[in-house]
Amino acid sequence: MSDIDAINVQILELMQGDGRMTNTRLAEHLNMSETPCWRRLKKLEETGIIEGYQANLNRRKLGLGVMAFVQLSCSEHDQGATAEFQRIIEVTPNILACHNTTGEDDFLLIVVARDLDDYSAFVDNTLRRLPGVTSIRSNLSLKEMKASSKLPVRVSKR
Repeated sequence: MSDIDAINVQILELMQGDGRMTNTRLAEHLNMSETPCWRRLKKLEETGIIEGYQANLNRRKLGLGVMAFVQLSCSEHDQGATAEFQRIIEVTPNILACHNTTGEDDFLLIVVARDLDDYSAFVDNTLRRLPGVTSIRSNLSLKEMKASSKLPVRVSKR
């Protein structure tokens, strides 16, 4: 779906604000009937613009008081080491995000832990054991000033 019109922008903004919004309520916000609203929403899902729905959890209330931004450098970049690295990253719940980056380091991870002792154990037991890792640099978040997964949505130009 290459064309995102003003109505689709509104749908995407409303659904990012409340993923549990019913079709009835969504249609009311858009001043349209339910069937065309539902069709538009389904098309946004089918084309992959909307990938899914999830609840946003408060990490601190779940006992995850530490957030770290971890930069990793690797010496091995062969297919086998890369596949094993990716497999471990994908199945490790403390790693919220992993990006292959440009610059001095190869990867940037966002990691959560209960406390500094838990984070230290995570570094020793998980990160240091990743295949090919030669350098680990951590920056701990002192204060989370903004955390959002909402994307800016604009009308596409034809």
